Amino acid sequence: QVQLVESGGGLVQAGGSLRLSCAASGVTSSSYTMGWFRQAPGKEREFVAAINWIGGSTYYTDSVKGRFTISKDNAKNTLYLQMNSLKPEDTAVYYCAASPTYYSGVTPSRQYEYPYWGQGTQVTVSS
Repeated sequence: QVQLVESGGGLVQAGGSLRLSCAASGVTSSSYTMGWFRQAPGKEREFVAAINWIGGSTYYTDSVKGRFTISKDNAKNTLYLQMNSLKPEDTAVYYCAASPTYYSGVTPSRQYEYPYWGQGTQVTVSS
């Protein structure tokens, strides 16, 4: 059973940084892909970034390229999202997600590709 627990959200001023963590248990296969999604008030949940659990290929949505970095620590079974140069429009609940499928060359950006989800952590960026 895969369980995902996010942490690290909070309130930060525009231009600041935050690092989100996602403790993952039950991710035992090397074929897993891990992702971050976010949902702003009144908007649909959207893809932010993804990484292959083995190999480390990364994928980003255009709006966060150059500002956010997704990474992982396989020994700690932990996924990270380093967020720099934060903007008010980054305000959202951020979700960690896991897919048992290895994606190569195709951005795994669709929610249905991820059967496992965390409970979310709130990120608020003030102007």
